[in-house]
Amino acid sequence: MSVAISIEKLGKRYPNGFEALREFDLEVGDGEFMVLVGPSGCGKTTALRMVAGLEEISSGTLRIEGRVVNDVSAKERDIAMVFQNYALYPHMTVAENIGFPLMLRGTGKAEIKERVAEAAEVLGLVESLGRRPGQLSGGQRQRVAMGRALVREPRVFLMDEPLSNLDAKLRVQMRAEVRRIQQRLGAATLYVTHDQTEAMTMGDRVAVMRGGNLLQCDRPDTLYQNPSELFVASFIGSPAMNLYEATLSEGATMLKLGSQRVALGPEVLAARPALAGYGDQAVVVGIRPEDLSLVAGGAGGAQPDLYAEVSLVESLGADLLVHFALDARRVHVDEGADEGDAALAESGEFVVAGEGVARIEPRARVAAGDRVGFSLVPARLHFFDRETERAITA
Repeated sequence: MSVAISIEKLGKRYPNGFEALREFDLEVGDGEFMVLVGPSGCGKTTALRMVAGLEEISSGTLRIEGRVVNDVSAKERDIAMVFQNYALYPHMTVAENIGFPLMLRGTGKAEIKERVAEAAEVLGLVESLGRRPGQLSGGQRQRVAMGRALVREPRVFLMDEPLSNLDAKLRVQMRAEVRRIQQRLGAATLYVTHDQTEAMTMGDRVAVMRGGNLLQCDRPDTLYQNPSELFVASFIGSPAMNLYEATLSEGATMLKLGSQRVALGPEVLAARPALAGYGDQAVVVGIRPEDLSLVAGGAGGAQPDLYAEVSLVESLGADLLVHFALDARRVHVDEGADEGDAALAESGEFVVAGEGVARIEPRARVAAGDRVGFSLVPARLHFFDRETERAITA
């Protein structure tokens, strides 16, 4: 796959000294749908605006299809951008809104009509071409904004949280529509969102950002199953991963979680030999909600690995979310901080951030106030260094 966008050591420093982006490296292949995701203020929109030419580059190199464009104006970069706000002209029809960029270029009326018709066919707007924006639904207005970008036939599409103004049901529908359109056109796309569910369902690859830094970029399933950083583990997944302070003992074959002990078995150490160096040291252990199973326990039955007190049960229809409390120290990762987290880790002052949650089957009988037992699969646990916040892997 050839590279459509190449970003090398890109940096953005404002006159007041604030660094919005630090040595940002990323490549987007031809036809690839790349998603930048992270909390507010992480630098994702700044990166997108730098690619668009709307923000000056402080350092690094930006290439679009091999051409260095650091000093090339936005209009000469041959890109199209779809914003959070639709910015449609209310006095124009849908057809006129879609064709407006071509009219500015001086394109002939016959060609404009043809290309508008093609875009409308792709976007399902054929019957709405004569209407004005005020007569359209939110989803239709968003498709018109996309159509205005499509008719330009750019080399690269940039999208800045284009679905954030839509209601929940329409966002789900539009996620699929945007992805289908992009796949049909085959254009390289850089998409910004703060919604990790949106990122995971839409992206060929997802780049997770925090505090102006790129932490991990990979396929959605890899980010979920093998997060390289504590922040990635806490940010990717809904409900979020349960994170607790724990201690390894007995040659890293036993995990002390509060007052409870969980046997890991030799296979965990075989898969993560680096754990052997953490004997009797505090680590952070992560447990995905779906990796906790409710067990009855008792004579002759399976024995739970963990006991907890239920504080709340939420029914989602397909499954139950069981909120529970352990006496283990819970770990919170600040979404917005960067330098402060290092000091936080060194001091050991992690913030208690809510209770744990398990995703279990919907027919289970469990209620608030119950003391329950959970089983878990040790091989599915995630381990992180307490100070560096890096995953403990090989």
